[in-house]
Amino acid sequence: MIVNAYGATSATEPLEPMTVERRDPGPHDVQIAVRYAGICHSDIHTVRSEWGPARYPVVPGHEIAGEVTALGSEVTKFRVGDRVGVGCFVDSCRECAACVRGEEQYCERGMVGTYNAKGRDGQPTQGGYSTGIVVDENYVLRVPESIDYAAAAPLLCAGITLFSPLRHWNVGPGKKVAIIGLGGLGHMGVKLAAAMGAEVTVLSQSLKKMEDGLRLGASHYYATSDPDTFTVLRNHFDVIINTVSANLDMHPYFGMLAVDGTLVEVGLPEHPVPVNVFDLTRNRRSFAGSMIGGIAQTQEMLDFCAEHGIGAEIELISADQINEAYERVIASDVRYRFVIDTATLEAPATA
Repeated sequence: MIVNAYGATSATEPLEPMTVERRDPGPHDVQIAVRYAGICHSDIHTVRSEWGPARYPVVPGHEIAGEVTALGSEVTKFRVGDRVGVGCFVDSCRECAACVRGEEQYCERGMVGTYNAKGRDGQPTQGGYSTGIVVDENYVLRVPESIDYAAAAPLLCAGITLFSPLRHWNVGPGKKVAIIGLGGLGHMGVKLAAAMGAEVTVLSQSLKKMEDGLRLGASHYYATSDPDTFTVLRNHFDVIINTVSANLDMHPYFGMLAVDGTLVEVGLPEHPVPVNVFDLTRNRRSFAGSMIGGIAQTQEMLDFCAEHGIGAEIELISADQINEAYERVIASDVRYRFVIDTATLEAPATA
């Protein structure tokens, strides 16, 4: 199957229309017509080879919402016409301890990324900036009818990236949670933590998004550019989740943690983060990281979002706006996630 796509041919050239070939569905495969694809900052890092050399040409996209159009002969979990999603990975070893306990994102042999990876068939994987994809049924999610189709796409990365640590660190009623940054990840953290019953505070560089933060579920909003913020909130939070990818001085943020509090990194800064051990020994604090979630937990997240009426805040764009959207993501000029309408994907021009 040949599908229209948008991808990169090098680290320095703009993304452009292209086509990619998808395998015929095997016995356990699901063929999906992609309807919407979210733009994640990691897409930009990858296509620009900022996290190591990409396999060009590369079609990014791991926030995929679509519809089942064909099934392998032994598929039991889905039917043609089902609303489905695909997230950050499309396979794993299925045998290691992490996979067995349903945490495929930590597969000891390495999960197979939805794009810029190599599948079991030895072929490079290509992502969701395309009109169709074929994925093993065990790595396909069911998107509840009550979630807006386009707003569901970013849940497959941004949503689960925040849901997983909130669940792991038992966020709920009585817990005080801070979200650093109100962007594509941060706004999902606010929505989810508030729905879980926590008292949510946004820590942002300025107050310019304060109205949005309170609307999305935060009880409090502070500017980190104001030194008094760190004094007022000293020893205050049970959990702080840092969603920004800039290299921050973590010392003042550690000071905000209560006894046994944890600061969790989900943003990916370019440079190593220095840590003063005394910041951790005071109040028996922890510094941790988290990365997306397994298939079962991602489905739990989607069902939770359906139950609580949660979707991503999006700007819907056409394919010819992708390169502009990349620049706007870098400039933090999006509220809060770009989503591509894949109906606008065209085949590349021929000579």
